Amino acid sequence: MNFNDKFFLRLIWIVTVVVLLVVLALKLMPPPETKPSFIYLFPHIIGGINATCSVLLVVSLIFIKKKNIQAHKVTNVITFILSAIFLLFYIVFHLYEKDTKYGDIDHNGVLSAVELAAVESTRYIYFFILATHIILAIVVLPLILVSFLRGFNMQVERHKKIVRWAYPVWLYVAVTGVIVYLMISPYYNF
Repeated sequence: MNFNDKFFLRLIWIVTVVVLLVVLALKLMPPPETKPSFIYLFPHIIGGINATCSVLLVVSLIFIKKKNIQAHKVTNVITFILSAIFLLFYIVFHLYEKDTKYGDIDHNGVLSAVELAAVESTRYIYFFILATHIILAIVVLPLILVSFLRGFNMQVERHKKIVRWAYPVWLYVAVTGVIVYLMISPYYNF
């Protein structure tokens, strides 16, 4: 491992910790009094970005299986950029809007017995998908960054070793992001 590898690995861990701390801080901070009117478009954009990333990850796999390395690289760069944009939109949205409660039909922030009965067991499915999505999103961030760095530097064997783990987790996080969006969107208060 050379100096550049050590530097970038440290940078990757710093980025991972900073992102995690920012997301945790968003959960603890109260939202500002006023919200920009466009903020309500963000969940839909975020869902669209997740769906696009899901498709691009599959396309990237197809390209590499066909040994089209250049198309694989370009697809991964686009997916990486979209994921960064997703993260920015996610942070901005959650700065202004706190979590939506699954099943909160009347948008009052409290689940009544009627609302709970209406969602029944789907609530448990939703929380399982959401929990695995969040945990794996935390885990996959440094894996994505390391695999991207190794692929970009043409460290093919080292790239393959980490992608074996990073790819299925990233794909799962992207797909479950879409599922979470589809399941929670009826309960947005906008």
